[in-house]
Amino acid sequence: MAAVKYWVWLSALRGLSSRAACAVIDAFGGPMEAYFAPFDSYAALPDVTEKDASLLRQKDLSEAERILGECEEKNIRILTIRDADYPLRLQQIYDPPQVLYLRGKLPYLDEAPTIALVGTRKASPYGEKMAASLGYQIARGGGVVVTGMALGNDAAAARGALLGQGKCVGVLGSAIDVDYPRQNASLIADVAAVGCILSEYPPGYGGMNFPRRNRIISGLSSGVCVVEAPERSGALITANDALEQGRDLFVVPGNADNPNCAGSNALLREGARAVMSGADILEEYSGMFSVKVDEGRQEKPYETGKAAVDRKENPAYIDVDDRAKGCSEDQLALLRLLGTGEKHADELIAASGFGPAKVMAELTILSIRGLVSMRPGKRFALK
Repeated sequence: MAAVKYWVWLSALRGLSSRAACAVIDAFGGPMEAYFAPFDSYAALPDVTEKDASLLRQKDLSEAERILGECEEKNIRILTIRDADYPLRLQQIYDPPQVLYLRGKLPYLDEAPTIALVGTRKASPYGEKMAASLGYQIARGGGVVVTGMALGNDAAAARGALLGQGKCVGVLGSAIDVDYPRQNASLIADVAAVGCILSEYPPGYGGMNFPRRNRIISGLSSGVCVVEAPERSGALITANDALEQGRDLFVVPGNADNPNCAGSNALLREGARAVMSGADILEEYSGMFSVKVDEGRQEKPYETGKAAVDRKENPAYIDVDDRAKGCSEDQLALLRLLGTGEKHADELIAASGFGPAKVMAELTILSIRGLVSMRPGKRFALK
């Protein structure tokens, strides 16, 4: 535990660059040795700026001790870059996190095709369906799904992986003990129950950094699949990180006139491989890993009626189609959007692509059928 305290001290120095942390570890042999090093020894190191050196001279261990106490209390595991089960792929990127904080059990990512499924928060019904299908198919085929746990495509991919009863890893851009976005709190808990939630930010960390998170998503993965992304999207940052890290890049083709697919379709023009099922992705790795490509062709994950989490223990985990027999496709699309959490009517209009009058009419019908509850401020949620 004593050695871990110094790893936490080093990683908790806010403002210290990853490259500086790596340089310190390489130069002194470990964080404890760096802690006890002479003050004037830091500035001479490569990749260590004067700002970094000033941070390293802060020898207060109270923050590290607080973090260790909270991790023990909340059953959060601390994994350092020197630990044997630290993912090898992530270890080899340009600026790997020196410390990871984990909820759940981290799968052996280097022993399976690990695929990041990323996309826009404002996913269309088509995008959510494809993300869920790919998550389900990859999980069924023996792969591991990695997702950023955001609304939209990320959440749909995680739900698909859970329904496929496979392995899923969620990467947070917030502190490990902050379920963000809050609408996905039950989904995050489900992923932690059967897989792993991880972050480089300790409990109690204030603030969020999604671009930094994205390098971890791609760094953990064999390949990254962009499901749906407009011209300006965090998913494109992850795609760029993937290319810089030498990862495979896959894209789900979208309608040419759909702004939600403008960024992802541009990746196709630049040479990314088009995929339409989990099998298309798994085939790329069939010679390296034991995969079940045929399982990657199974469709309609919501119709399986199966979840990796016991619904009696996790009543918030909802298989929408099980509760919506007889609904129209448009009504199902709205229910699936609400499956990620409460939403304002304007969010449903933007995400579904339906007109305001149609959305309100369908929501009224769903409310009468007892599937949706109408809340103050034009907000809606599944009952």
